[in-house]
Amino acid sequence: MVSTVSVLSVCFAAGILHRRLANKQPACEKFPLLCMMSDPEGLAVDDSASATSSMEVSDRLASLEQRVQMQEDEIQLLKSALADVVRRLNISEEQQAFLSRKGPTKARPMIATLPLKPTVHNGNVLPKKIATLLSPSGSKKDNNTPATKSVSSLSSPFKFPLRPSYSTVKRTSSSEHVGPSSRKEGGGDAKSNRNRTASIGNNSSGKKASESKQREPVFSAGMRRVTHCKDEGYVKMYLKGRPITMYMPKELVDTYCLEAKSDVPPKKLKLDWVYGYRGRDCRSNLYLLPTGETVYFIASVVVLYNVDEQLQRHYTGHTDDIKCLAVHPDKITIATGQVAGTSLDGKLAPHVRVWDSVSLNTLHVIGTGFFDRALVCLSFSKSNGGSWLCVVDDSNDHVLSVWDWQREERLAEVKCSNESVFAADFHPTDANIILTCGKSHLCFWSLEKGSLLKKQGLFEKQEKPKFVLCVTFSENGDAITGDSSGNILVWGKGSNRISLAIQGAHESSVFALCILRDGTLVSGGKDRKLTSWDGNYQKINMVEVPEMYGPIRTVAEGKGETILIGTTKNYILMGNLNGEFTPITQGHTDELWGLAVHPLKLQFLTCGHDKLVSLWDSESHQPLWTKTLEDAAQSAGFHPSGAIVAIGTQTGRWLVLDTETKDLVTVHTDGNEQLSVMRFAPDGNFLAIGSHDNYIYIYAVAENGKKYSRVGKCSGHSSFITHLDWSVDSQYLVSNSGDYEILYWIPSVCKQVVSVETTRDIPWATFTCTLGFHVFGLWPDGSDGTDINAVCSSNEKRLLATGDDFGKVHLFSFPCSQSRTPSHVYGGHSSHVTNVNFLFDDSHLMSTGGKDMSVMQWRVI
Repeated sequence: MVSTVSVLSVCFAAGILHRRLANKQPACEKFPLLCMMSDPEGLAVDDSASATSSMEVSDRLASLEQRVQMQEDEIQLLKSALADVVRRLNISEEQQAFLSRKGPTKARPMIATLPLKPTVHNGNVLPKKIATLLSPSGSKKDNNTPATKSVSSLSSPFKFPLRPSYSTVKRTSSSEHVGPSSRKEGGGDAKSNRNRTASIGNNSSGKKASESKQREPVFSAGMRRVTHCKDEGYVKMYLKGRPITMYMPKELVDTYCLEAKSDVPPKKLKLDWVYGYRGRDCRSNLYLLPTGETVYFIASVVVLYNVDEQLQRHYTGHTDDIKCLAVHPDKITIATGQVAGTSLDGKLAPHVRVWDSVSLNTLHVIGTGFFDRALVCLSFSKSNGGSWLCVVDDSNDHVLSVWDWQREERLAEVKCSNESVFAADFHPTDANIILTCGKSHLCFWSLEKGSLLKKQGLFEKQEKPKFVLCVTFSENGDAITGDSSGNILVWGKGSNRISLAIQGAHESSVFALCILRDGTLVSGGKDRKLTSWDGNYQKINMVEVPEMYGPIRTVAEGKGETILIGTTKNYILMGNLNGEFTPITQGHTDELWGLAVHPLKLQFLTCGHDKLVSLWDSESHQPLWTKTLEDAAQSAGFHPSGAIVAIGTQTGRWLVLDTETKDLVTVHTDGNEQLSVMRFAPDGNFLAIGSHDNYIYIYAVAENGKKYSRVGKCSGHSSFITHLDWSVDSQYLVSNSGDYEILYWIPSVCKQVVSVETTRDIPWATFTCTLGFHVFGLWPDGSDGTDINAVCSSNEKRLLATGDDFGKVHLFSFPCSQSRTPSHVYGGHSSHVTNVNFLFDDSHLMSTGGKDMSVMQWRVI
């Protein structure tokens, strides 16, 4: 084995030199760093160096900078070459180990099958053996083998850290729509290698297994490794170092080829509708545009909703949660700001996107690399034609900056406050004046010669509130603020002193202020009251928003006398000052996991940790009914008749609701852990419930879903249940668990099926399990086993959709049983996508976002 390794490394190095000689490039031109090492002065290696004797100092510096850059490039090249040698050494050792295994292996302690503890080296994982081999100061004794010498000779001149560069398939960025199923790059391959060696040693098939392994093609990338055993007809995949064996149907054993390439599906997805609104923790994010569209945001999507025509358009340029929105004085240009996020290539910087609301084209991207954490406030200037944009980020100092957004130039910046900032706005008649307000502060800023000068608001005899929550301006230029004490304060134009105080305007915090076209001031508060005030700040009228909608978060003027209201319970209401309110948008207010589609109608049901259950009509995009539960909901499943739906909660309780009346049919409790899966059998005679207590509870169902009797529980998993699927004939059940097990059951007797010959040819009614032969190709390279949250095949079994931890929805062809299967990739969610499901006619795909609390409806085209 040592001779093979040494020959491999020497041949590889010789190949590199041969290619370089074939290019006929001078060594000093190709490798300036090596030439400098041979020349202590470091300047005589290049003929051009002698010509620089008469150069000026600046020219010499430029030449040196260029030389340093070339040297850095050379170092990176050598690092890459050496890492490739190490990778090849590792693979060679493994292959030699497999070839040397003959006959049945002796049983070893279970600990031998566990992953060996890796050595972390510069953020990459190396097996201990390789890490010791590479360490120039390692304590392991040097055996002076050729392999060791070859590696040492390469590494000794350069004192840079060594790390293997494992081969991966580059996946398309979030802006692309097609890409192979790959995600993370980097070291995880070594860990899989060690596990693969250990697991084969425990293979009970002995010599036959050992011989068959010699013919297994291996695809290795990141932490995922896939092998194919043609003799026994299975594919083995490694997730987080754990082997997962998936047997293929007998009819495919002779013809299946792991190397075969898969195509992206002929169908694509188009975002059709977005359900929900972010009012819970965002302000001033609701406006009416001249197009008649209401603009707001949720997740990473800006929604332009025409209520009259029941149409939505979507701006999808953002890559993570949107937190603020501003409309230009021209009522066409819009600015939106997002939080810092994470992509496949690393962190995404928070930034502002300025875009056209008619064409939905991005005009400018501002502040990438300047802002920190997130953007919380945006405002266009008014008096100078909207040429400037003020921005406040969510850094510790909450930096206020002013930008010429058309030139993408920063005009000024200043530390605004160490505490939270809730609003920032330009004065309507003086573009050099900006107001900011937040926790314990109200500041008037003057822009003078590239600097922002601060004057604090003086409360004088007025008790200073803990929070100044909102600000607007009257027609004469007075500033008007609302605070946490329920007061509305008026600040005279050009002054930082209070000219008028409306004490107790609201019973609690004033969240929103809006000046209407006729000069009327409208205020909304935590007390759910909407109050109108005349030009002399005398109360005109007061109405109360129903409790079910929640406190008022923001107020905007609509068409004619219409008022738009956004609430903290994520409702958007349309109404007037007389108190007639109609919800035009509503959503969940806490993490969202439960999704089920009606088996016969274009309806779907959602349920979440906010204890809300809603049945939606996918054509009208409105809820048919909403019901509040006693416990946080986690999962849902329709009976095949569609007459009832079962809801699983986080407490072990589950209940059955009538889908027509939303009446409670029955309540049961199984354990005290969350119920992750509720799945009825295709014939409707059984209900399987997957719990986090590692059991699958089986119930017999009678009277069209109205009566339930417990059959028993399936015991065998060593971790919580994640997914369940029934066979077409309702006789078998397959389950996945949190530790990547695939188990098969006869649910009528709660017995596990261990015969491969029995399970491999079972036709399944659905494919929602994330592990299995028909779906393993969806797993991306480098996955840790938890990246894919949900899977669903179309009812025609031609498409496969997935939702992942990176806010992406993927569309694959079905079956997805080839390594590195490509997919169409779609963004929109800003949190982990918790569930996906096709409507019964496959016309649309529904997806739910976890913490972004959104539901998205995708048209299949």
